[in-house]
Amino acid sequence: MGTLRHWLTKSKYGGKVVSGRPFDRALLGILAGVAATMAMTATMRRLHAILPDDERYPLPPRELVDNSVVAPDEDGLRSKTLLAHFGFGGLTGALFALLPAIRGDGVVYGLGVWALSYFGWIPAARILAPAHCHAFRRNSLMIAAHIVWGLTLSKSLKEMESAADEAFASSGKRPMRPKEKAERRRG
Repeated sequence: MGTLRHWLTKSKYGGKVVSGRPFDRALLGILAGVAATMAMTATMRRLHAILPDDERYPLPPRELVDNSVVAPDEDGLRSKTLLAHFGFGGLTGALFALLPAIRGDGVVYGLGVWALSYFGWIPAARILAPAHCHAFRRNSLMIAAHIVWGLTLSKSLKEMESAADEAFASSGKRPMRPKEKAERRRG
């Protein structure tokens, strides 16, 4: 077990060590979290469409906004729902990026976010009832969406970390510019 600084700045992922300052790692996590939230949202939309009519009322991101935010009209509520949903996805993505080497494929993290939210802080804040009070199919939809979110988060973060370490890292090698080639031929 290393120091806290080492833990925050190094992560073994995919067999290699990815380094970076905590801010940089969190930024990659925010981007991965937003990307994962897009995949999650697509999953939620498609599964919501096949719910029975009596269960096809707005999904939890909208319910959370309806029960906690004031907006002047429907457009404002929709905008705030998207902002809250993608903002929370980015925030929890940043936290994932700061985890040590045991991040895994994101499934457990996605399920943990679901459980801590729908059995934890959301009912504790009296915004929504706990998950066990909601319809089984709606809970199943949200669990599936969080699994998709976790998998996409992990894969997106891995790709960004690899790009930062490989494709976007300076190897010191740069192709010669035409002017440099001409000077070399003359010299």
